Amino acid sequence: FSTPFFSFSSFPLFFYFKMAKTKPRGIRAARKLRNHRRENRWADKNYKKAHSGTVWKHNPFQAASHAKGIVVEKLGIEAKQPNSAIRKACRVQLIKNGKKITCFVPNDGCLNFIDENDEVLVAGFGRSGHAVGDIPGCRFKVVKVAGASLLALFKGKKEKPRH
Repeated sequence: FSTPFFSFSSFPLFFYFKMAKTKPRGIRAARKLRNHRRENRWADKNYKKAHSGTVWKHNPFQAASHAKGIVVEKLGIEAKQPNSAIRKACRVQLIKNGKKITCFVPNDGCLNFIDENDEVLVAGFGRSGHAVGDIPGCRFKVVKVAGASLLALFKGKKEKPRH
């Protein structure tokens, strides 16, 4: 009988177990830790969205909260299933960059206050660039028409300025 190539007594015990690779520790590990963290933060979806600069390129508002635009046409958007309705909306061409967006017109009958070629103030719809509820592809809403608040017009507190 030949003896085995090694005996259990010749190697330390930890050699037989897979050791976990841990983060570097010690007084000179700071650079390694910092660089590793900087690279791996990009795996976080929210960090990537906030720091990649796509908000300037792909967001029609270009990182602003509101934007002014000119009404191109008035639309009726069919609601998603299981709802059945025609949601009132309008196509708006933004003044700052010429992009055309679809904007929801809130409240009953408020589409009557909006005419083509009116200047409207548009805001986000509340889900940070996502469509809301049963209105497909509509990420923005109309806030003001011709300098007058749409809510004030709806409540009868103001009249639309004619100029």
